[in-house]
Amino acid sequence: MQNPPSLPPGRRVAVIGAGPAGLMAAEVLARHGAAVDVYDAMPSAGRKFLLAGRGGMNITHSEPQPDFLPRYGNRREQLAPFIRRFDADRLRAWIHELGIETFIGSSGRVFPLEMKAAPLLRAWLHRLREAGVRFHMRHRWLGWDDDGALRLSTPDGALRAQADAVVLALGGASWPRLGSDGAWAPLLRDKQVAVAPLQPSNCGFDADWSEHLRERFAGEPVKPVAASVALPSGGMQNRRGEFIVTAEGIEGGLVYALSAALRDAIAADGSARLYLDLLPDWPLEKVQTELAHPRGARSMSSHLQSRLHLKGVKAALLREIVSKDDFADAARLARAIKALPLTLLRARPIAEAISSAGGVSFEALDDALMLRALPGVFCAGEMLDWEAPTGGYLLTACFATGHAAGAGVLHWLSAEKRPQEEPSK
Repeated sequence: MQNPPSLPPGRRVAVIGAGPAGLMAAEVLARHGAAVDVYDAMPSAGRKFLLAGRGGMNITHSEPQPDFLPRYGNRREQLAPFIRRFDADRLRAWIHELGIETFIGSSGRVFPLEMKAAPLLRAWLHRLREAGVRFHMRHRWLGWDDDGALRLSTPDGALRAQADAVVLALGGASWPRLGSDGAWAPLLRDKQVAVAPLQPSNCGFDADWSEHLRERFAGEPVKPVAASVALPSGGMQNRRGEFIVTAEGIEGGLVYALSAALRDAIAADGSARLYLDLLPDWPLEKVQTELAHPRGARSMSSHLQSRLHLKGVKAALLREIVSKDDFADAARLARAIKALPLTLLRARPIAEAISSAGGVSFEALDDALMLRALPGVFCAGEMLDWEAPTGGYLLTACFATGHAAGAGVLHWLSAEKRPQEEPSK
């Protein structure tokens, strides 16, 4: 798979989906002689990619692979071969070939020098067109007809398209207005392909706030804070960072990092318990000592602010969650400040999520990402059943699986047409 073969002229491959995974597959294919047609339901390519990069295009992460690969959780083993072949270093080198410089931020995240996705996408699309890739926008894939041709809906009506192989890179189901609507799932299930239900990932969660907290503190950031959640397999997952209180509940980077564990806990138990350490730099003993300090005529709110610097939204969260009896007991209040139990009721809708979990099961694919039930059809990107936190891991796996699917098509087409040897006489 490291060195895909070149194809003789005339082999045509259809790529369905013009996001990072589909475009990477198209590049690999075009570089090795395939005639490539890219179809997408949207008016232009890479729409989700562009929006994701609007606030700063985090393209990958610089941490070493022993730390990088575990970010993919229970799909680490399946994704590792593809990411090793097209890892963060190769991805950065590929971006540099496009004339886009990158840098490593203080967090280890990798960004284009201009911090924007648009220049990268423009350069990439130009190179793909120069390589002969043809783009067909506003072409929605509808499955296959009885003869195996691709069915497409276009502004000019229904269209049938023939291809020697197909790469499906249709995304998950987050941000459906940008094209990732999950409409492909029943089309594959009808072909006996195992597809895990699509679920929100890197998402916010609902909490049952009081009207007071909702009106006074929605939109307020909570920082710095540490959070932990129990894992179904045992133990705790811990993260430090910040999040935002919303009218419905909570969202933000810290919440997204724990979203898989929170979502799974809700599925198992009907709700999830997130424990917040409101003073992550203070040991419990120090909190207890400060709370025990005589407060005289001051209110508890003034005492918290004076002794612990707890005020605003953090103090409001304490009042929201801690009972009056516990609030009046210094020892119990100290424990609550260090492990405030926030009950979360449900994940926010998948349309609001940054990404989605679920999708085409890896058990339905061979080692080259070809569907076992549909020879010649390969899958890549977020439509596969994996998830990862933000920080460059999502895009890295999309690029890597797109690269692998393109290489897989080349190997499959080359082997398919290889003449069989004459039997020995």
